[in-house]
Amino acid sequence: MMEAKKEIIFDKLVYSCAFQQHRGLEEFISEHFLGFQMSGETHAFDANGQTVIKENSFVLVKKNQLIRTMKYPSSSGKYQFVSITLDHEELRQYALENKIVLENHHKTKQMLFLEPNDFLSSYFLSLSPYVNKTKEATPRLAALKIREAIELLLQINPDLKYMLFDFSEPFKIDLEKFMNQNYMFNVSVAAFAILTGRSTSGFKRDFAKIFHTTPKRWLRERRLEEAIYRIKYKKEKPTDFYLDLGFENLSHFYSAFKQKFGLTTSELLSEN
Repeated sequence: MMEAKKEIIFDKLVYSCAFQQHRGLEEFISEHFLGFQMSGETHAFDANGQTVIKENSFVLVKKNQLIRTMKYPSSSGKYQFVSITLDHEELRQYALENKIVLENHHKTKQMLFLEPNDFLSSYFLSLSPYVNKTKEATPRLAALKIREAIELLLQINPDLKYMLFDFSEPFKIDLEKFMNQNYMFNVSVAAFAILTGRSTSGFKRDFAKIFHTTPKRWLRERRLEEAIYRIKYKKEKPTDFYLDLGFENLSHFYSAFKQKFGLTTSELLSEN
């Protein structure tokens, strides 16, 4: 079996391909992106649950969120997903040139499915020479493809401007609630800070006030609490859930578990 590959064709165009079920890493989505599921399915997990991106689906994914993915090949045995990042600077420039000013802010979904149409199909077809390496994209051409995507999205739904051109800084959100919903994502403290509307130093300061410890220590403790619950009461095996709880590998999990509880997972199970 071939391993999954993720290729950056040019700065903002990403092609992902796999020939067997593949677990993606946790990702901090820092920019909006437009994606097309060419073959197979992507199962995306966030704090609110699971979303399935089916074959031949077009999806617009909102910036500033945490997502974990599972990639499933189609019946023909191949998984392909291509996406283009709607670069923050390109969006700003577009808004300036077209005098786009948002009077108010609309709350938009984290992920929007777009009705398939000839324009979207043609757009992604126009990217295939770059994906297939038959044509090389210059920085200028890459910027034009991003502009084309923006034009296309606004043509499909003018209200998408409330998502695309919202340049306001994320406001401070409830840190305790957010961390208890998202502790299982293995991302940096800097990413958690952005997602809660804080600088890294501000995040650490507020975190200490609420939890009376450091983010790193709290995350380890919270993940281990969930682990012992899953082992004792849900009878799950660590091999089935350690990645879901944000542990980098199984040996890291076993070491942290023994250090915290003074016994191995096998010894814990034999006690019950």
